[in-house]
Parts: sequence; structure tokens; C-alpha cells
Amino acid sequence: MGLFDLLRSGKRPKSGPRKDLPPEVQRVVEILKKIQDPETGVNIVDEGLVYGLTVEGDRVDVFLLMARSTPECHACQMLAINVQNKILNEILQSLKEEGFNKIKVYNELGLLLAEG
Repeated sequence: MGLFDLLRSGKRPKSGPRKDLPPEVQRVVEILKKIQDPETGVNIVDEGLVYGLTVEGDRVDVFLLMARSTPECHACQMLAINVQNKILNEILQSLKEEGFNKIKVYNELGLLLAEG
């Protein structure tokens, strides 16, 4: 079924994490659901910020969709940076507390944002 067929059918893609995730990935998803975006109060999984995970033993790679604010607004940029840093720090701290020792967090371009 192509994209146009899907649109014509009226079916909507399911949102949220897939139900058939391996147990180790599902465990990380549940950990990340405890982290809230300080601007919206919604957890980062349900908000759609997490778009990929790789879990191998005690190593986790998290891929985030970090939208940029209005480039002309310098105050907005500083707020966005502060929010991003808070989310990144909470991801590293939460995963370390759960026993993961090698954590890397990337943005949508594949650039490393944080590691711990």
C-alpha cells in the first residue's frame, strides 16, 4: 500500500512506540517516558522527541528530534538550548541510574549531543 492509498483509506498510522519492541528496548522506552519536556509537561516519548533507540548490553544510543526555535529570536534560542540541555541531562542521569554505562544521544542530523 502506497502513501496515497493509505491517505485515501482513511487509516491513520499508529502513534507512539511499536508494541513489538524487544524487551531491552521496551525497558529503555519506559525509562524515557519518565522524562518530561519542561515546556509542555509531556513525556519525551509521547511528545515524539524520541525517534530511534539502539540497545546493546549496557550501551544505549538515543536519537532525538530536537526542533529549533525561531532563528531571529535570540531569547527563544537560549530558552530552547536550556530546555534541550535539561532533557539531555535527564536522559543521561535516568539511564545511568538504571545501569546503562555507555550512553550517547544524537539529534536528527546524527550529531552527538551528549554522552555519558
